[in-house]
Amino acid sequence: MALVPDDPLAHRALESLLHAEAKIRRRLAGDLEREGLSASGFFVLVVLVSAGGELELRALRHRLQTSKANATELIDTLVVRGLVSRSKMAIDRRTVLVALTPSGRATVDRCFPEHSERVQRAFAVLNEEEKRSLAVICRKLAA
Repeated sequence: MALVPDDPLAHRALESLLHAEAKIRRRLAGDLEREGLSASGFFVLVVLVSAGGELELRALRHRLQTSKANATELIDTLVVRGLVSRSKMAIDRRTVLVALTPSGRATVDRCFPEHSERVQRAFAVLNEEEKRSLAVICRKLAA
């Protein structure tokens, strides 16, 4: 059986996208790995900082665009490391609140500047219009 795709250009685009994503992740991982953080774990901390330090788990999952199981695993890991806390809301015990701890905030403060520089270097090969176009294309693909 011959493997002939109906849309070879789409397959080449997918291959290029996956290759670029893997390379960029490796470039950005260095500063986070020294802290024992995954990119996803760090993203949780950054989202919490940008949200004022705490969010309902449901809202956090929405911002992360992740499944309930994946969010729970990420939060469990961060709780064990003392970077976030998890509690039930007093007004609705079914609602879980995730809050940044002082240690979590210190981790973001320590890691974010170097991480931001790595992001800037990783995307320096693109001009401003290409960065905008890439963002639009990625949003279309994610929709």
